[in-house]
Order: sequence, then structure tokens, then C-alpha cells
Amino acid sequence: MQNSMRVAGKEIQSHVNIFVFIFVLFIMGIIFGAVIVNSMNFVQKQDLFFYLKQFFEQNISMDGTSKATLWKDSILYHLKYMLLLFLLGISVIGMPIITVLLFIKGLVVGFSVGFLVNQMGWYGLLISSAAIAPQNLLIIPVYLIAGSLALIFSLTLCKQLFIRRVHQPILKGFVRYSALFGALMLLLIVASTIEVFFSNTILDYVLKWIYH
Repeated sequence: MQNSMRVAGKEIQSHVNIFVFIFVLFIMGIIFGAVIVNSMNFVQKQDLFFYLKQFFEQNISMDGTSKATLWKDSILYHLKYMLLLFLLGISVIGMPIITVLLFIKGLVVGFSVGFLVNQMGWYGLLISSAAIAPQNLLIIPVYLIAGSLALIFSLTLCKQLFIRRVHQPILKGFVRYSALFGALMLLLIVASTIEVFFSNTILDYVLKWIYH
């Protein structure tokens, strides 16, 4: 156990630049998402806000059955996204796509929060804190770690293919890579539970307080 922890620690230290790169890329996505909100014209903002209000009204009337369905859909979404990152990690050509996917993740978060605050002010910030923040405190680190692991494994494969001096036990690395992705997926299941059964409940109270 201690030996595995030591190996994991060395792996993180040797690839810390990749973790930093992925984090900076995600932050750039958030900033870009906020910039997009400011670049939208009045009509675009009003049209989007109209659909957002409809979503809020549907959320208030959501029952337990639909929440259970939403939980399954959330898990399925995370499973598909993680599987995509996993497959990109074991392909040599997947590196640029991994970076794009993580940038888009940041862009979506930045746009969502930015739009709510832009249109609703402090109420938008309150809704963001209830609906977006709780689960994303877990989701964002998981996706950043998953993206970093996929990038690291893809780089390892590149070294194996194109640099003859490098000989690393790929099978052992693949097993560790798969196990880590499995553990991260379990964390995303927890995040889905928080999102649907905690965040949505808090959001219901916030929306009823704002609109009633």
C-alpha cells in the first residue's frame, strides 16, 4: 500500500505540469464563457432567459419520479463523458480532443454562472450557488483529474511508439489507468446524487422564495 502511494506520488510530481496546464485551460474556458455572455445582444439574452424561466417553473413542479429519472440521466451522461475521455486517453490522436473537451467544460460553467448573474443579479448568484456549486465542487476536480490522466496516458503511448529508448510496462499502466477512472466514476455517481436530490431540493426553495 505504501509502495503504491509512493509510486502515485512520483507520478504526480513527474507530470505536475500537465495538471497545471489542464487547470489553467479550464479557467480559460470559464473566462471565455463569461465573455460570451457579455458579447450577446439584448434579444439573444431575452430569448435564452425565457427558456430558463420555463425550466425553473418545470423544476418547481418536479416530483420524486422525475427526479429518479433525472438521476439516471445524470449518471449516464457522466458515464458517456468519462468513457469518451478514457478512450481518447488510450488513443495517440486523442490529446487535442481531450483539451477541447475540458475547455468546453469550463466554458459551460462560466457561461451558466455568468448568464444567471448578468440577468438576475444577486438572485442569479443565489441560484448558481444552489443549483451549480454543490455538485461541481466534486465534478470539476474529477473531470480535471480524469483529463490529466487521459493526457498522461496518451503521452506515454506516444513515447512508446515514437521514442525507442522508452520502455514502460503499458499493461500495468493501463490497469492502473482503468482503476483510477473507475474510482473517479464512483465519485461522479456521488456528485449526481448531490445534484439531483440535494441541489434540486435547495433550488426548489430558492425559486419559490424568488418567484412567490
